[in-house]
Amino acid sequence: MQYPFEIQPLPYEYNALEPYLCEEILHFHHGKHYATYVEKLNDILKNYPNLQNMSLDELLINTDELPNEAKTSIKNNAGGVYNHELYFACMNHTDCELPTDKLALAINSAFGSIDQFRAEFTAAATNQFGSGYAWLILSNGKLEIIATPNQDTPISLTVTPLLCIDVWEHAYYLQYQNRRADYIENWFNLINWNFVGARYMSLMKEAN
Repeated sequence: MQYPFEIQPLPYEYNALEPYLCEEILHFHHGKHYATYVEKLNDILKNYPNLQNMSLDELLINTDELPNEAKTSIKNNAGGVYNHELYFACMNHTDCELPTDKLALAINSAFGSIDQFRAEFTAAATNQFGSGYAWLILSNGKLEIIATPNQDTPISLTVTPLLCIDVWEHAYYLQYQNRRADYIENWFNLINWNFVGARYMSLMKEAN
């Protein structure tokens, strides 16, 4: 996908994640916040024809090719598009069984157990100061948990994200107010492990 980037529809209905995320939040988060990042990225790139053949990944990875005067704004808005699209794709209220097969083995190898993974991921999301994300990433074939501020994204660090939670207040405030911990706890009921597992397997095949 290249310029002009398009707003990707949710892979489910706006009310599909209730009661953990209400319909109103999804309308604002997807229809307003995410959509604005897409619109702003296109608005910036229309002035740079030499960048219009770059994919979203390329804009975030090859930052040395971006003009200095637009580098920060392109990085912020391209990150906002990339991060939101993965965040929405990682959730599905009807397909949230625990990970199985090779992903489960990899999680147990990296963290000791799914419960320990959950504890460490929760800590990363809870302790991210201000706005940002917590991520499960694949780095050199191994799973790790990291957090990033604002709309920074792991692919700019040459690692590959498998799963993320958005801890910007707009992701939860309408329903949870300042109770980020409650939002994070309930979000674990929404993880689409089939999606994450398929993503993991695809990346491991590419690596081999």
